[in-house]
Amino acid sequence: MNDKNNQSMRELRKEYNLGRLEESQLTSDPISLFETWFNDAVEAGLPDPNAMTVATVDENGQPCQRIVLLKGIEKGCFLFYTNLGSRKAKELKQNPKISLHFPWFFMERQVRVLGQASLLSRTEVLSYFVSRPKASQLGAWASQQSQPISTRELLMTQFHQVKEKFSKGEIPLPDFWGGYRVEPHLIEFWQGGEHRLHDRIEYNKDPSGTWHFQRLMP
Repeated sequence: MNDKNNQSMRELRKEYNLGRLEESQLTSDPISLFETWFNDAVEAGLPDPNAMTVATVDENGQPCQRIVLLKGIEKGCFLFYTNLGSRKAKELKQNPKISLHFPWFFMERQVRVLGQASLLSRTEVLSYFVSRPKASQLGAWASQQSQPISTRELLMTQFHQVKEKFSKGEIPLPDFWGGYRVEPHLIEFWQGGEHRLHDRIEYNKDPSGTWHFQRLMP
């Protein structure tokens, strides 16, 4: 990167002044606060408000991140779905520790989640799979996620092949497609503040399952 671009990056600055996160706004259960913030993001018209960064770690300790869509919150856990042959699924199989990050930057907010992932049951996965648009169901069959492919044209050929194969009747659930439940043990809420004095509230779950919060310095 040239010096001009570096200088431009150094000069990118803004003040964060859209809101505050006070103790009076907190709930005993961070999931309730998360749902409030999520609804705020939806009502504000943010693009893909359920988009989250999912971070996993491979057998060599190398972190890897990708964007995945949150598809539900159930009994205090975050749900998402994926190909079980994907890189993320292989990494979660050998190390179920996971991090989620919700980047609601247009609202000067972000949420960080640390937890442990476990597979959803086939019944739970099927219930979600049949709710997907037909084209998305076919896409799940056509793609061996994370595997190399020579051209996009070949990928589209595979898509049209499965479309023809399942042209009649319901599209079955692939045995290589599933979902995860992320049980959190830490959730941090970040609200931008003036002069970089951001509000950071971190919830931690103790062994009894009770949540406790503390304010962190920015």
